[in-house]
Amino acid sequence: MKNLCLAFFMAMGLSSCQWGVPNKIPEKSFDTLRYAYKVIKARAADCGAKADSACTVVKINYPVFDSAKTLNDTVTRKLTLMFATDGRPDTSLELMSKKFLKSYDDFRKTDLRSGMFFTLDDSVKVIHQDSSLTTLEVRGYSYTGGAHGSTSVGFINWDTKAGKNLKLDDVLVEGYHDKLNAVAEKIFRKNEKLSDTASLATNYFFKDNKFALNTNFSITPLGIKFLYNQYDIKPYAAGITELFIPYAQIKSLVQPGSVVSQFIK
Repeated sequence: MKNLCLAFFMAMGLSSCQWGVPNKIPEKSFDTLRYAYKVIKARAADCGAKADSACTVVKINYPVFDSAKTLNDTVTRKLTLMFATDGRPDTSLELMSKKFLKSYDDFRKTDLRSGMFFTLDDSVKVIHQDSSLTTLEVRGYSYTGGAHGSTSVGFINWDTKAGKNLKLDDVLVEGYHDKLNAVAEKIFRKNEKLSDTASLATNYFFKDNKFALNTNFSITPLGIKFLYNQYDIKPYAAGITELFIPYAQIKSLVQPGSVVSQFIK
């Protein structure tokens, strides 16, 4: 009996020790793919003791996933394609870094401006992960001596179970295009403060002056976000344009059983 009483009070004591202590949820509690971030950093030979902000530096921060070679290859290809001048990506991030520094060295042979330096700053961030979907944001900035640098943002929407990057055809029903475009145009015109009949010819670069979605999108728990980079539909100075379509407006277009269907209520 004494042992039972002792066990009871010990249990109560241990329980009381937890009162007022907040539950700590691990940062990656919903991750189904394990990963660790890796950084590649390289400085030009003439950097010397200069700060990174005052000389040519390459910096790439990206996740490497355990036992997910295809996804890792997709991340690498997305990064190496981002600023590929000839549309042909390098075979590795290390090679891309070396070639970028070499392009700076070659540039310096013909341009001796003392204050001129290049910058390549890329990053990939996991912005959502659950048991069936991993969404990554791929962001980069490159400056190679022109009038201004170039910023680019893209996404990888990874079907964890199928092991592939998702297209809209994978998550929306057949024949969705026109209906989705119509919903998106209404949102776009509202965001841009345009009437339903206002021309898109003056301030935008849409083909044939007709609104159109692109294929640069991210799947979120609340809706699908489309993103137009600089020069896609507006002048450089206008920057990046985002267009968010809530699932509430496209419920009928979501493919049953797709990774998006889990977010429809």
